[in-house]
Amino acid sequence: MSLYRCNTVQTERQTTLMGNTPGMNGRPKKRSLTLRGHRTSVSLEDDFWHALREIALEKGRPINALAADIDEERGTDCGLASAIRLYVLRYYRKADAA
Repeated sequence: MSLYRCNTVQTERQTTLMGNTPGMNGRPKKRSLTLRGHRTSVSLEDDFWHALREIALEKGRPINALAADIDEERGTDCGLASAIRLYVLRYYRKADAA
């Protein structure tokens, strides 16, 4: 089983955490990014878009530059959207551990 495979079955816990929270929508939103001069579209949930912007601000970097770095490091086994989600998760896990 791939580490990056998404599980499409929503658990009862996920429904409680996401489905009943006002203003929280788990559906991905497509946005355009420019990565090293090339436009691409990425679909992420709002929480991940907000987190990516927050990380970029904390690092003092444009969101496109941060996304380009993530894209460069991701390899070929992982899509860009998944790589961004994993980057955000690891960033906040590392911050919690500090």
